Amino acid sequence: MVMNSTVNEFILFGLTQDPRKQKAVFGVFLMFYLATLLGNFLIVVTIKRSRTLGSPMYFFLFYLSFTDACLSTTIAPRLIVDAISQRKTISYNECMTQVFSAHFFGCKEIFVLILMAFDRYVAICKPLRYTTIMNRHVCSVLVILGWVGSCIHSSAQIFLASRLPFCGPNVIDHYFCDLQPLLKLACMDTYVINLLVVSNSGAICTVSFIILLISYVIILYSLRNYSAEGRRKALSTCTSHFIVVVLFFGPCIFIYTRPATTFPVDKVVAVFYTIGAPLLNPLIYTLRNAEVKNAMKKLWCNKV
Repeated sequence: MVMNSTVNEFILFGLTQDPRKQKAVFGVFLMFYLATLLGNFLIVVTIKRSRTLGSPMYFFLFYLSFTDACLSTTIAPRLIVDAISQRKTISYNECMTQVFSAHFFGCKEIFVLILMAFDRYVAICKPLRYTTIMNRHVCSVLVILGWVGSCIHSSAQIFLASRLPFCGPNVIDHYFCDLQPLLKLACMDTYVINLLVVSNSGAICTVSFIILLISYVIILYSLRNYSAEGRRKALSTCTSHFIVVVLFFGPCIFIYTRPATTFPVDKVVAVFYTIGAPLLNPLIYTLRNAEVKNAMKKLWCNKV
């Protein structure tokens, strides 16, 4: 996979070089990662085993939780291990694999969030046709298309990354491999590649966010015809979705829609969508959703 490069490995700078802070990073992010796996595992198993959570909304939530666990696993373990390691190196091939995986699951999350918003749009704006439009076959096809789209996106990212020649510095000022910090190390003019990154990752984030905002505006407008109880229930569900969307898309747009410039705050911002969103999504969807909470109590209390 190495092309025109004399660099066989990179050094990940991490979140900090302060030994005391590194110990704190290890402890805090280990707890975050374990909580992420536990929370998303509970949602995946609950939806899979519960007969009351068979609607399309929970079908998509199942894949959102699965994707969150995978995205966190792509990033968090190396961040945790590197925090207490003296040698923070990652091979070229491992770095490219991380680029592919992070963009694959990140893009998949975007597609799932769009599908969840579409599901809410159909449920609220076209309630009489909901079961016809959002049948299980249609939902399955949409999810498969999401996987295909994610694969195309991440393949484009790895294609661009593999074309970067590295012939000198190999210290990545980040806690995981991504195209933006890699562009700084390349010994070539990266203007065109950066434009391609912005037109790929940046466009996906921005366009998807705009589509989601438009869908929520339409949903809110349609709620004027609902009863007070109907509006309350619909707003509760949509509010959960919107919180997740802002937590994920805000940092992504900040990182991927600007020229080839990196800031010290980039690493902190990236924590929100690589670690924060997968951690908070289970809490947001369970604490604000009585059906999920009741299904969890029924399933897991019976187990105990």
